[in-house]
Amino acid sequence: MGAGHTHKLYRHGHSPVHRLPAHCKLVAVFCFVLVVVSTPREAVWAFGVYAALLAAVAAAASIPPGFLLRRLLIEIPFVAFALLMPFVVPGEQTRFLGVALSVPGLWGAWNILAKGTLGVAASVVLASTTELRELLLGLQRLRLPSTLVQIASFMVRYGDVIADELRRMSIARRSRGFEARGVRHWGVLAKTAGALFIRSYERGERVHLAMVSRGYTGTMPLTDDTAVSRAQWAGAAALPLTALAVCLLGWTTL
Repeated sequence: MGAGHTHKLYRHGHSPVHRLPAHCKLVAVFCFVLVVVSTPREAVWAFGVYAALLAAVAAAASIPPGFLLRRLLIEIPFVAFALLMPFVVPGEQTRFLGVALSVPGLWGAWNILAKGTLGVAASVVLASTTELRELLLGLQRLRLPSTLVQIASFMVRYGDVIADELRRMSIARRSRGFEARGVRHWGVLAKTAGALFIRSYERGERVHLAMVSRGYTGTMPLTDDTAVSRAQWAGAAALPLTALAVCLLGWTTL
């Protein structure tokens, strides 16, 4: 997979969560999200327990609350959509501070906010404790389609390269006195995007030829075959199994 590519979400550490194999954490987060989505929205207390579980994992990984909360801002568009639901969803009405609100809309907004926030938080914790290269190796260990893993790998490798190319083109435009100030400059920006696409495509062709010349046959070798102990699997399974118990209890108390 090449050299490591530390991303902005990753927070270096040596906690037990950091040391867990990437594919164990991927399975744990996937199962946890499935459990959260399967929880009835009426079991409000269960979502509080899920949040406490994630907070405990974040604390064990030494992730500061501020770091986690700042990364949760990515879900703002979903929050805005959820806040509109009490006003647009038809059904039984209730009044709050003199404003008529839809009861089904309120439940729908709560459902989106609670489950969406927990899913994003779990993903942020995963990304904060696992390097991108390790995530790709984890996907490889889980036997995901090789083509998808390779696409993700190349995206990680060359995303920064394309960004640097765009930055150089922007500097070249500014050095010639160009500033995008209105609609009449959109043509120049469109040409820039087209040129960037062509350069990226040509670079990809050169990279592919270089890989073929070095023996690439369409699949990447498994570069991590380290055995995983039962204790590591048990540690990763603690979060989804605890969440599953909470989910089952939530269904039985309805």
